Order: sequence, then structure tokens, then C-alpha cells
Amino acid sequence: MILLNEKLWFPPVEEAMEDGLLAMGGDLHPQRLILAYSRGIFPWFDGDIPLWWCPDPRFVLFPENLVIAKSMRPILRNPKYQFRLNTAFEEVMRNCMQINRKAQDGTWISEALIQSFITLHQQGLAHSAECWENNELIGGLYGIRMGKLFFGESMFSKKSNASKYAFIHYVQQLEKEGVVLVDCQVYTEHLESLGAEMISREAFLKWLA
Repeated sequence: MILLNEKLWFPPVEEAMEDGLLAMGGDLHPQRLILAYSRGIFPWFDGDIPLWWCPDPRFVLFPENLVIAKSMRPILRNPKYQFRLNTAFEEVMRNCMQINRKAQDGTWISEALIQSFITLHQQGLAHSAECWENNELIGGLYGIRMGKLFFGESMFSKKSNASKYAFIHYVQQLEKEGVVLVDCQVYTEHLESLGAEMISREAFLKWLA
């Protein structure tokens, strides 16, 4: 495994370990994050040292394969919920940081990461999709959009199905805008139920290119 320093670079993703870990160290500067995502690499760690990943296989969602369960359809039509984009980016990130998750003791969303993503949001690269109820943010997700790909980072719900509400609306909008792939990074049962699937790293990198 490669130890990064202040130099802005990453080793070839084919050098990643079996679990997908490619490198450690470096910083979370916006420029490094842009370089990472443009090469299919993402940060994910618990502690002070960034860890950089490019797993094989890769968990992705093709927007045309989005699955909407029958039980979600009345929720999507419920007038008490509102779908909004980019109206509370930092709030979404901080909710993702604070939410309790099964099988996780901590969070990879550090203050440094939040500040870098705020910069990327101001540059038009990082986006939030939000579910609101009575002017209260109750669910959402955030990530990075580059060209026809969206790199999903994290989501949260304060009420049942709120993150699904935001995710489904956003994927439908992304498809209309020509996005061909949503990167979900690593497997979750939650996203599998929405149509996400495993593809090889090689196939993912072809889509990325």
C-alpha cells in the first residue's frame, strides 16, 4: 500500500489491495478530492489518516434500473414532503456525519472533509438532494457530479423512507439530465433494494472514462 505525502497524485488503481484499499495519507484538499473522483478513487476512513479506495467489484446504479417499490409510491406522492436540491448542503453533510449506523462505531466525515466538500459545492461539483417536511430537513444525500456520472457519498433519514424519497427523486432527475451511472461505492442492502448492482472495476473505469 502506498503512503501519500503532499504531492498531488495517486498510484494506478490496479495496485489496490484485495479489499480495494489503494493508498493512505495525503490530505483532503478539494484538488486532491477532484483528482481522486476523476480516477474512481474515494476517501473512506475512521480516524485521522485518510484512506483511499477503489474496490473491485464496484457497487453502482444505472438510473434506468431504478427500482421503486409499491410501498414507496404513495410516499413519493405525499404532498407533505418536498424535494429540494442544494438548499442545505452543509446541513445534509452534518446530518450524515451524526447519524447512527449499524456496524459502524464512527464516521469518515470529518470537519476537514466537510470544509473541502463545501468548497466543491461552491464550485458546482458537490450537490445535495433533500427531503423536507414543514420546512424541516428530514432526509437527504450528497455527492459529487462530474459529467454524466454522480458519485454518491452518504445519506441520512430522520424519518422512515426520507432518504429513499430524496434518492429516488434525484436519480429520476439525473436520468433526465443525461447521467448514465450513479456510483454507490460499496454494497448496502438499502441501495440494492433500489436497483444498485455490482460491476467489475474494469467496467466501472470504462464508464468513468
